[in-house]
Amino acid sequence: MTLLADVDQIAAPPRDCPLCPRLVAYRASNQQANPAWFNGPVPSFGSADAQLLVVGMAPGVKGANRTGRPFTGDHAGLLLYQTLLQFGFAKGEYGADPNDGLTLNDCRIVNAVRCVPPANLPEPKEVSTCNSFLRAELQGMPALKVVLALGVLAHAAVLKACGIPPARIRFNHGTIHELPDGLLVADSYHVSRYNTSTRRLTPEMFEAVIFQVTRRVREG
Repeated sequence: MTLLADVDQIAAPPRDCPLCPRLVAYRASNQQANPAWFNGPVPSFGSADAQLLVVGMAPGVKGANRTGRPFTGDHAGLLLYQTLLQFGFAKGEYGADPNDGLTLNDCRIVNAVRCVPPANLPEPKEVSTCNSFLRAELQGMPALKVVLALGVLAHAAVLKACGIPPARIRFNHGTIHELPDGLLVADSYHVSRYNTSTRRLTPEMFEAVIFQVTRRVREG
């Protein structure tokens, strides 16, 4: 398979990526049901020169799978983009639409799995298959200081992409882990509707994480 590259030359899955049969079949069903939707591997959002990389789990079927921009068009994007705007990692106004004019500032966003999975839950093999693209993201960001992992799956995917067994560094909300090469991995519960509606993750909790991330990104 020939990898396509986005505008900043980081390797990304092609529009019709064939690597995960279950996700390919689900993509085909979505294309048939909603032909006007994006329905493909969702590309990264933001500059490769950023110091902060936010890593989510996978696109939502009516969110990024529909709009083609990470965390755009579903509930999860509300808290994420509101908080990035608050701390200066985004500019403009989040309108839940890729044409809302929102831009990121010193921040980039990507998902551990690029294609939408059935029931919003990727299988371990799919996470592993897509990990090469996450590794390319990390290697293609020369100024990267901090990775914000949203949830256990993203945390494990980031460690795997860095060549570290996930069991070696456990996910812990609010903790910032320093990897052997100096890269910092900050953990937060995912900004999903379930987590925010059950108050497992409150706006104040997420703001506290981003506050610490901001200090680490901008220090020195």
